[in-house]
Amino acid sequence: MQLYNTLSAEERAELIDQAGKQRLTLSFYAYAKIQDPQQFRDDLFIAWNALDALGRIYVAHEGINAQMSVPAENFEAFRDTLEVSDFMKGIRLNVAVDQDDHSFLKLTIKVRDKIVADGLNDETFDVTNIGIHLKAAAFNQILEDPNTIVVDFRNHYESEIGHFKGAITPDVETFRESLPIINEQLQNHKEDKNLVMYCTGGIRCEKASAYFKHQGFKNVYQLEGGIIQYAKQIKEEGLESKFIGKNFVFDHRLGERITDDIVSQCHQCGKPCDNHTNCENEGCHLLFIQCDECKTAMENCCSAECQEIIHMSLVDQVKLRRGVKNGNMIFRKGKSDKLLFKHSGELSDKSLALAEKPKNIRQKIKVKKVLIGKAEHYYAKPQVGLFSIENHELAIGDKILISGPTTGNEEVIVEKMFVNGSENTIAKTGDKVTMSLPFRIRLSDKLFKILE
Repeated sequence: MQLYNTLSAEERAELIDQAGKQRLTLSFYAYAKIQDPQQFRDDLFIAWNALDALGRIYVAHEGINAQMSVPAENFEAFRDTLEVSDFMKGIRLNVAVDQDDHSFLKLTIKVRDKIVADGLNDETFDVTNIGIHLKAAAFNQILEDPNTIVVDFRNHYESEIGHFKGAITPDVETFRESLPIINEQLQNHKEDKNLVMYCTGGIRCEKASAYFKHQGFKNVYQLEGGIIQYAKQIKEEGLESKFIGKNFVFDHRLGERITDDIVSQCHQCGKPCDNHTNCENEGCHLLFIQCDECKTAMENCCSAECQEIIHMSLVDQVKLRRGVKNGNMIFRKGKSDKLLFKHSGELSDKSLALAEKPKNIRQKIKVKKVLIGKAEHYYAKPQVGLFSIENHELAIGDKILISGPTTGNEEVIVEKMFVNGSENTIAKTGDKVTMSLPFRIRLSDKLFKILE
């Protein structure tokens, strides 16, 4: 019985494109007593794999935390799988504002000690004694109260690109760090202030609100469904958005726009920008904000050092990473000293620029194509790509499509190519082909021939 993924992310992306069906990106969570998390996990995998559901899910004795992509046509069947468990009957599903068919490319369900790493001992307080839930309209109203203190319980790299106006935004990298900081900072306001909190989808505030009530705070409130539900409700009800900027999300998109305001800067040049990227160097993989111009100039890298490394052979890159612990100290998010323009902690509510209207990500040009090969290497200085031809033929004059998660979709007409080292007009199955390309390609890229 299959209890794990059998397809790579690239293969799954191709199948999604070929199917051409709408998918929904959603998230949900529930605190509950799960006696056997491993069996619960296996049962979920079997049920969701059959529905072509993808995503990243954490299961623990204390409950479930899920971010997922589900085919729209299977949505009701997916909901039925949740109804099997009493604690998930009628559960709120936070459906994303923006949809991306590639938001998740694998179904990963992991058993963890906790569904959110909060560092708390749940035996020391009543985790069910939570703060009052507020919907968007009530949340907007309480923000107008001068006795309200609003706290962002997300991490600095999340709040930097978007947050509620006037919110306290702790300069932290993990949820557990923020709890003692806020507790200490607000010690003198346990009885005279409204402690209002929010996060992405509500799960962090569910635990944080109970913790702060245990700490003696009298008036504790939380945004129901987090920023995701807030964005949906203000749109449906025509309410003013008290949130400014972009909401960071933990999938392929890395963010969904709530307002057109850009409140952060490219970490490399300082230009108004709120698009996150991960450093192309696998030994770094730093998450940071990078504008399109720096992305092109730096080849998706956070520094000149990383840019040099990605031009090394894969063998040398692996040698360089050998023995290096790839923990939180390596994969820090936006905290590198190499980044000149980075801000966290006290963030401004001022808009630095307005975002261009995004194109509908579901508007895809339908082209008839056939997969003929894959990328093998990119020689940066001469700007030459190497491909292996695994199926069909490739000839001068053919229009090709090079596609990958980072490269995107690039169309090129083959004007000149070298086959197995010699200039030629046609390449066949098993041949190695090189050609000049004005853009960088990656090992995960696929080579298609566009059919007229």
